[in-house]
Amino acid sequence: MRERLSGLRRLLDHPLVSRISRPFLKLSPVFQLVLDALAWGAAATVGALFRSDFHLNTESRIQVLKFLPIAGAVQLTIGLAFGLYRRRWRYGSFDEVTAVVATTFAATIVLYLIDSNMEPQLVPRSAVIMGGCVGTISMLGIRFLWRLLLEVKRRPSDENSKRLIVFGVGDLGIQMTTTMLRSPNSPFLPVAFLDDDPARRRLSVLGVSVLGGRADLAEVAAKVDASALLIAISKPNSGLINDLSERAFDAGLDVKVVPPIEELIDGLPSLGDIRDLSEADLLGRHEIQTDVDSIAGYLDGKRVLVTGAGGSIGSELCRQINRFNTERLVMLDRDESALHAVQLSIHGRALLDTPDLVLADLRDPERIREVFEEVRPHVVFHAAALKHLPLLERYPHEALKSNVIGTQTVLEAAAAVGVERFVNISTDKAANPTSVLGYSKRVAERLTANMAATASGTFLSVRFGNVLGSRGSVLTSFRSQIESGGPVTVTDAEVTRYFMTVPEAVQLVVQAGAIGEDGEVLVLDMGDPVRINDVAERLIKQSRRPIEIVYTGLRPAEKLHEELLGDGELDRRPNHPLITQAAVPPLDASVLRDAPAGDVEDRVVIEWMADHCLPGLDVVGPDLRGTAPDQFDLLASDAGPVIGERR
Repeated sequence: MRERLSGLRRLLDHPLVSRISRPFLKLSPVFQLVLDALAWGAAATVGALFRSDFHLNTESRIQVLKFLPIAGAVQLTIGLAFGLYRRRWRYGSFDEVTAVVATTFAATIVLYLIDSNMEPQLVPRSAVIMGGCVGTISMLGIRFLWRLLLEVKRRPSDENSKRLIVFGVGDLGIQMTTTMLRSPNSPFLPVAFLDDDPARRRLSVLGVSVLGGRADLAEVAAKVDASALLIAISKPNSGLINDLSERAFDAGLDVKVVPPIEELIDGLPSLGDIRDLSEADLLGRHEIQTDVDSIAGYLDGKRVLVTGAGGSIGSELCRQINRFNTERLVMLDRDESALHAVQLSIHGRALLDTPDLVLADLRDPERIREVFEEVRPHVVFHAAALKHLPLLERYPHEALKSNVIGTQTVLEAAAAVGVERFVNISTDKAANPTSVLGYSKRVAERLTANMAATASGTFLSVRFGNVLGSRGSVLTSFRSQIESGGPVTVTDAEVTRYFMTVPEAVQLVVQAGAIGEDGEVLVLDMGDPVRINDVAERLIKQSRRPIEIVYTGLRPAEKLHEELLGDGELDRRPNHPLITQAAVPPLDASVLRDAPAGDVEDRVVIEWMADHCLPGLDVVGPDLRGTAPDQFDLLASDAGPVIGERR
């Protein structure tokens, strides 16, 4: 079938044939009418021949010739009445087929009545009925031929398109295949379907047949000489994505995916929707939608301030907040280039001349208080922090200054202007912390909880794992290493991490502002942890390059397996089935007066932060306001490992 279609395509592309067929392929309404009238004439002639046993005398031939203009006039009148020649439907579509049948049926009845009342009759009445049947078949045949030629003419050529196998014969797969086959400039030419449903094994769409299931991928790819696989399944599970991508990589195929129909504009797939496997696809993750639009009313008409607005999370947070009807969105960062980038991504221009961009450093309390006094925000999202674990192990003083003291500076400035909601962005490394990063972020969570216990407004934290696509993420490092020829470095073959996408992380942050209670930390259910070694292997397979993986060993203070909840934190989900809300024991800000400063050893700074990760009776604020004391008691007990101990 494929060879026949290719041959027909080459014939239609011949200059002489193309010139002759051009009027037919354009098919103007007048040309349609002429073809339909000829079909009626041929039908009436055939009917008369059948009636006279294929022996028309001269008089009968004259009568048939007289009948032809009457049939054409009736067909034109009824066709116009039914909208057949007004381009109400796409030519050759199911709607037009219905109109053709209705038109010829009505025309047959009218012609039968006209012919019956003429003296003498132009043609036998049986010839009119037979002519109607043959006319219907002829008119539909013309449209079928037109559609066939047009489909072949639009079909992308083998020379300019990558041969593609489509997995999935559902609505998405069929629509995507149809779109590619009707786009002459499509970079992809579908040549086969695969589907695991045995009931679909005999299906064929526009000449593309189902040749097997996923187990037959390598064999089918060799048979049809394909070089790519398109996964066209609405909401595929992670197991299917992983299995298909592994099989495709082994067969030397590029892997493409297309979003589900419900995520496409008007539900119509286009060639631009076809994309490479994303980080989420490679990790077998699918974004968890938290229905932000339905609960983000607390941002309407409010002044919102985002610290760390130029970072991966902060910039996406600003982009999403900008969709809501806020009174003002203020973006604060100490990196002028990052502020330029986020303004450009939101407004399409970046003149850096608006008061909504604020250049300031968390380590400058006077400047931060000045900004908050001027803006007087209702809602604050605190995303500014130092986050790279190995670097902070070398420079713990910096973690203390930015992540701990800097956070307290922002908390105090927010409380002073009566902020309504304050969301501190934390990390899963704050759960049972073993690193400087984890210590500093856990202390920041506790300081936030203390402010919740002592100030008006709602103060809470949000905790999530590694963010795909963020600056410095492991996938970014792996891709860079692969691009440079390797090797890819992995700390340990068994190390696992939790992952989420940037949109997921930001949705959680926005939703936390709506459902979180004072002093809590909100944690998104991120599914199962992912083996980093598996990620490296998949990226290497995708690159089709012989790149080695080198194991470097866990870095100081790095965990083999991360945790989302610390010892004693209960997995309560009162407001959302995918969001845990855990109480955080407050840490009185007065302890910061004794924080190490100046030229002290790194060990002293680390020990100080580690000592303040666990609650003690001398540092817990006086008013827990709805928190769960039993959780604090468990944390303060001798059960479990010592948090300050390196593991």
